Amino acid sequence: MRVYIGFDDTDTRESAIGTGKLARCFEAEMPAGGLLWGVVRQQLLVCDDIPYTSHNSAACLVIDLGDNGGLDEMISAAVDYLEQRACFGSDPGICVAWETAAGLSSLVDFGLACTCRKMSQKDAMQAAGRFHLSGHGGTNDGIIGAAAAVGLSGSGWCGRFIEFGRLREYTDFVTAGTLMSRGIQVVSIDRDAKVPAPDEMVLTNRWVRPCLLSGRPVLMVRPKEGGLWENIGEKRVKQTISVGGSAG
Repeated sequence: MRVYIGFDDTDTRESAIGTGKLARCFEAEMPAGGLLWGVVRQQLLVCDDIPYTSHNSAACLVIDLGDNGGLDEMISAAVDYLEQRACFGSDPGICVAWETAAGLSSLVDFGLACTCRKMSQKDAMQAAGRFHLSGHGGTNDGIIGAAAAVGLSGSGWCGRFIEFGRLREYTDFVTAGTLMSRGIQVVSIDRDAKVPAPDEMVLTNRWVRPCLLSGRPVLMVRPKEGGLWENIGEKRVKQTISVGGSAG
């Protein structure tokens, strides 16, 4: 069973780590039986009416849970982890959903709405339905971003992986075949749609962060010269200007 765990509003301007890193570190404390597939960063609407720490982003862990149950234990562990690790003064929230016959359609619609307009805690609770959604401090506004992160990730078409396999171990150059063997599809944005060959090299810019497209990690590249491709993404300098203390 695939399980989605969304975290948001876990930090403040003084925090040592942001929501993304907090989400990634949960892997080390997951109960037995769960296997982390990836962690996806989701970008929500940035506007003056919404308080946020730096970018108004949320994070969603995508976990494959064995057939022997363990969902309740996973939820309990995630809640305990958030309560212990969220920064004092933040507004943390968590959403946990899982694949069902009915799907995640309400959360998907809610997540998409959060990318273009301000949504409320009531909206989040209605979208979550019978899935787990809870706030753990401050205004509890974190439930908004947490629910949105789950919905957007559950759609399979939104977000950027901040954890998938060994993203931080890639050097300047790696073959397209190596990336594909590790589950990352390499896709050209060239107008002629040439397909990168497995033995051709990818200039990574030391920042391999695939997009979530069609339910899988996709690294978009552009052609350079002589069978060399360049990752179109690159690390940006983190903004230090803030308009609030939450990431909702």
